[in-house]
Order: sequence, then C-alpha cells, then structure tokens
Amino acid sequence: MSIQIVVGANWGDEGKGRMVDYFAQQADFVVRYQGGNNAGHTVVNEFGQFKLHLLPSGVFNPKVMNILGPGMVIDIQGLADELDDLKSRGIEPQLRVSDRATLCFPFHRLEDTWEEERLGNEAYGSTRRGIAPAYGDRTMKKAIQLGELLHPERFRDRLKKLTDWKAERCNSFYGKCDGIDFESLLAWSEEHGARIRHLITDTSVLLEEGAAAGKQILFEAQLGTLRDLNFGIYPFTTSSCALAAYAPVGGGLFGHGIDRVVAVVKAFSTCVGEGPFLTRMSDAEADELREIAEEYGAATGRPRTIGHFDAVATRYGCWAQGATEVALTKLDSLSGLPRLKICTHYVHEGKRIDRFPINAVLEASEPVYEEMPGWTEDISGVRDFDALPENARNYVLRIEELIGFKLRYVSVGPEREALIERA
Repeated sequence: MSIQIVVGANWGDEGKGRMVDYFAQQADFVVRYQGGNNAGHTVVNEFGQFKLHLLPSGVFNPKVMNILGPGMVIDIQGLADELDDLKSRGIEPQLRVSDRATLCFPFHRLEDTWEEERLGNEAYGSTRRGIAPAYGDRTMKKAIQLGELLHPERFRDRLKKLTDWKAERCNSFYGKCDGIDFESLLAWSEEHGARIRHLITDTSVLLEEGAAAGKQILFEAQLGTLRDLNFGIYPFTTSSCALAAYAPVGGGLFGHGIDRVVAVVKAFSTCVGEGPFLTRMSDAEADELREIAEEYGAATGRPRTIGHFDAVATRYGCWAQGATEVALTKLDSLSGLPRLKICTHYVHEGKRIDRFPINAVLEASEPVYEEMPGWTEDISGVRDFDALPENARNYVLRIEELIGFKLRYVSVGPEREALIERA
C-alpha cells in the first residue's frame, strides 16, 4: 500500500492537475478531499486539454476509482454537467461521491456574489461559486449532506428549514432573497440529484478496503498553502483546509501513514484573487509572460497576477504542507527571458524577514531580489536534467537551495510526458 498527497505550496494554480494526472497512471484511487467547483485543474494528455473543477485529475485512467471526499462542498448540477462533458469526449470515469460531503446550492452562489458586491473595493476576490457560504452553513450546522438525497422525505424537511432560514437572513442583511425559495430549490435538487444519486456512498468503506488490499491511494488538494484557511493570507483565502495534513479528514481514511507529500510550485509566482502579493512584476513583464504561459484562471477565466519567484512564500508553503519532495512546473515558460529574479527575503521596518509572516507584517514588507541570467533555448523536449541549458539548471538549483526542499520533478510543458524526474 502507498498513500501519496499532491498539494499546492503557493497561491493555487501551480499545476497540481498535471502532476496528479501523471501520478494517477500508477494509482488505484484518486481522492479530492476539500473545496468545491472553485477548483480549476488543467490537464493535457492523449485525450486533449481539460479543465476539471470538481472531478479528481485521475478520471483519465479507466482503472482508477475517483472519489469526492466528505470534506468537499458539491454543486450537484456542476458535477453532473462535468461528467456529461467528459462523456461527450469519450471518457466515462469510475467515480463515487461521499454521502458526508455537503451540498452547494444555487443560493450559495447568490450569497457569494452579494457579499463580494457589498465589500466593493475590499472584496476577497471570490470565484463566486458559493464555496464560502456553503462551508459557512456547514460550520453553522445548517448544511445538507449528499447522502440525504437518498432519503427524500427527510431531504424535503431539511431543505424547507434551510431555505426559510436562509431567505430570512439574506433579506435582513442584503435586502434581497430572490432565488431562495423552497419549491424551485427542491426541483433543482430532484432534477440534478437524480443525475448523480447512483454515485453517492460511504466512500470511507471503499478506501478502507483499498488500503487493506494494499492499493495505491492518491489524495489531490485544491488551491495551495497561501490560500489555506488557517495558514494562508487570511482573510484572502479559501474556506477549507488545503493542507496535506487535512487529507485523512477530508478524504475519510484514518489510521494509515502518509508515504509522501508532493508539493507543487510554479517556476514564477501567480495568483488569482485578492490579497498581498509582494513579487508582482511590472505590467509589461507580466503581460508578456501571461500570454506565453497562458496564465488565466481555469475556473474563472480571470487573468492571473504574475510575479517573480518568491522563495520566502514557497519555503513556507512547502513547510506547512510537510512536503517530502517538490514538483516545479512551467520552467519552459521562462525560455527567452534575458534576466530572472528570485525573491530571497523581505524587509519590514528595516529588519530582514525570512519566514512568511501574517498579513499585518506582509502588507508592509518589501521583497529583496537576486538576479540570474535566463536562457533562450526551447526546453520543452528535454527529459534529462543535465540536458537543460546551464542557466536553466542553475535557476532550478538556486530555487532548491533557497526553499530547502528537493525539486524532484521539473515540468517543461503541459503534456503528461513533458516532465523531468531527477534521481
């Protein structure tokens, strides 16, 4: 048996999907353990290019049992539509959904939008997919579990109480409650619940059986350390725990040791959403690299903010994830840039900062850079680290030295095989 976890060590958008797709070729189970359809995991393989939101990135291996774990919030319409889209492209994955995951309703999307509009210039940069309100209801003990869809009378009763409570709260606070009515939400639940109800089960039983049989289990996280609710740039975070330590809880598999944690980082910094981001490039530099690297949010389509590599943030991100090794993605996107910058530390009120701080300090800090020469060669066909241009090797080795974690994998393209594995 082997239990592995793939996580993001930055702000999200690191390329976790391409790494999970790679590891899933040897996996028996791939498990999403937190978040919802605010994820945007881009995968490029022999079937084409895909942007996954709820589905695990193991769906392209027909031998893999894919699981949406109890720690997730699930928009059943989004899930059913995503499955239909895959089916239209000839892919019908094995999938099961935890009966303990909770529903993300259409009114959660409305709440998300109303709150971002209320915050105005101080908005959190939400995807407006309803994730924060859905997790909020879970914490308030108002949420409805997916397993309740299998018990129609109980579901109706719970939904009526939830919609009455939700409409009253939204009307009082936002002055609106359009779209929050029991009959329309019941119809929505019945229509889309019928499309996925055959997938709902106690997924922990499947994982326990798999573990007992010595199967290969791969957990997949959404977003990254710096968007984690507890250790990220709060409050500009997601509403769940994106750390590897949460995988047993959000995935529903207990009493088994973790064999390795692969933290994914990008060869430069990017983020979608708001919050402090110290290594932001100039507009001209960012615009050029954004087009080269196709840096647009997979879930929202929003242009990503582009920055120089931040070793302080990445070192912290790998530490919080308990990384045993690191995958560096999109090194090929830097080809042709004459000079590259790496942020080695911050300065706050004249003092050197080497450990990523809370926002109160971060927002008043400045990055300190060292520069390195770039390379002009196309490296997308390279599969051996020693075959990379010298300046590319030096850039990777310097990042490895600064973050203090082994860069085991170096991605030189979006395709599954465009990967260098170092001994």
